[in-house]
Parts: sequence; C-alpha cells; structure tokens
Amino acid sequence: MKVLITGHDGYIGSVMVPLLQAAGHEVVGVDTFFFSNHHFEPISKAILELHLDIRDFVPEEFEGFDAVIHLAALSNDPLSEINPELTFEINHRASVSMAKLAKEAGVQRFLYASTCSVYGVANQEELATEETSLRPLTPYSTSKVRVEADLSELADGTFSPVFLRNATAYGWSPHFRSDLVVNNLACWAYTTGEIRIMSDGTPWRPIVHVRDIANAFTSVLAAPREVIHNQAFNVGLAEENYQVRDLAGIIQEDFPDCIINYDEHGGPDPRSYRVDFSKIARCLPEFKPTWNARRGVGELHKAYKEINLTREDFTSQKYVRIAHLRALIQEGSLDDRLYWKNRVINPQV
Repeated sequence: MKVLITGHDGYIGSVMVPLLQAAGHEVVGVDTFFFSNHHFEPISKAILELHLDIRDFVPEEFEGFDAVIHLAALSNDPLSEINPELTFEINHRASVSMAKLAKEAGVQRFLYASTCSVYGVANQEELATEETSLRPLTPYSTSKVRVEADLSELADGTFSPVFLRNATAYGWSPHFRSDLVVNNLACWAYTTGEIRIMSDGTPWRPIVHVRDIANAFTSVLAAPREVIHNQAFNVGLAEENYQVRDLAGIIQEDFPDCIINYDEHGGPDPRSYRVDFSKIARCLPEFKPTWNARRGVGELHKAYKEINLTREDFTSQKYVRIAHLRALIQEGSLDDRLYWKNRVINPQV
C-alpha cells in the first residue's frame, strides 16, 4: 500500500515508519517538526517528508494513497489543557476535515490513533471493552471520542475508518518522550535514585510498548476489510493493566537502590481504568505483543546509560512536550495557535 502517516516524526511515528517499510508499504510522512531537534537518531530509512500542519491539508495531498495513519495531535492531557479550544481545533476538527478529504480522494482506509483514556472512570470490577460507555475526563480524551464518532459517520462501502485505542505508551524511541508514566518514573529512578509518584498510586493504567503499537497498525493495514471496517480496537495486553504503585515496584526491581516517594499532596487520580484486549487478539491473530513492563524498563535503563541521561535533560523542554511548545511560543517561533510564524505551506524536506 501507499500510506500517508501524520506525526511520523514523533514518538510513535519514528518507530512505526521502519516497520511499515519492512512490511512492504510505500510511506510518506507529514509533520510540523515541532520536536525535530530533540531526538537521538533519524528515522532509519529515508522517506518523502512533508512539512505541513494537519489544519492546512488540501484534497490533492491525499491523491494516490491507499491508506492514512493519523497519529498527529496535541498528544497528552497537560498539553491539551494549555488551550482546550485549540485542542478541539487540532485534534477534533482538523482530524475530521482530513478524513473527509481523504475519502473524497479515494483513500480506502483511515487508521486513527485513539486512546484507552476515553474510558475515563471505568468500573474497577470490570475490564473496559470496546462496547463500554466512554467517559472522557479531559479535553484530550474528549477530542478523541468526538473524532471516533464523526469518522464513524463517514464509513461506507469505499471508506473504512479504524480506531486504535492505544493503552498508555512507553518504551524507547528515537524521538523519546519522558512525560509518559513508565518512561517518567524510570527517568526519576535513574537520575535521582528516587521514584516520584504524584498521585496516591492507586489509579489503574493499561500500558503498551511503542513497538507493539506500531505493530498493531501494521496488522490493521494487512487485515481483510470486513475485519476492521468501522471498528474500534483496544491495543495492549490484559496482563499489562497495572496500578501506578505496581509500576513503581517493577521499576524499583531494575533500580534496586531507589526509594519510592509519594507526593504528600497527591490524591487519587480520577482517571482510572482497566482494559480488555481480547477483541484485537481474536480479530487480528497476527498481532502478538511481545513487550511487558519488566522487559521495557530494562530497555529504558540500558538506553539511559547509553545516552548518559541527566535530571536536567529529562525535566527540560528537550523531552517534555508541553515545556518545549511553551518555549517555542515564548521565543516567538510559534504563535498562540501553534502555527510557525514564518511557515511555508507544504515544502518537501
């Protein structure tokens, strides 16, 4: 397939592109390149890259593509709370506009990166399935719910949207993020000897390695249309549902000299959910996640040693999305709508 992938220069995209190419797909990337100076290595195989904001797409840019993988978004809850209306402009309205243009251009599959956080506060006695009521608690997760609903309305005999509700990502990537729970706790452990928990440690989180996320998208591209058409899939493993305090314990096993500290002002986080992943295992048997928390923490520990990670590194704008965007706004590179001030629409890089 010829595949257009938005956000290809990001944390997940930089892992996904080589896997798509290895599967035989022709890949074109689209990104704003907000974080292009903050990575350890380039994408391993050269692809055509477009410097383009997803709000600026025109119909011609989708012509000739078989599928779109849409990863680009304001990518976490703190980031989306800078300006909730901007979150809905980018994450919701621009995503739906993209899908409509893609459909008009003849794109057959539209793979949308959603999130398990759409479940918000779920019944702790049950695992949330794809049929569980959605209870988003933040602008970020609310925007994801709205996109899923609007894209589902576009589904027909020629256009198949698919919604991959990823568990919380973790693991090493060429374009690393330290603002994800496992990555963050391991960063604290490595650089300070302390595992710092900002809640009371009781919230449940499902987690999934970034490479398993990439493999899930590759599996959806290869699946028969009738299996994936207008479907939502939770992406992860049942045994990778953890309370935050349990994740801290796993990290402490790899960093045995560390202590676990709970913030004295930290209370229970209202976002707490356990997720069922049986549907993706049943419908896409070729998708076989291979990572678990213990293996992933070991990978992170090794990577932190190799790059000589410091506390200043991981708490700075270098690896924290919200800090970096605020810095770009403050220095005048971005305007208050997160557009480059001296932008050129759609140059090839």
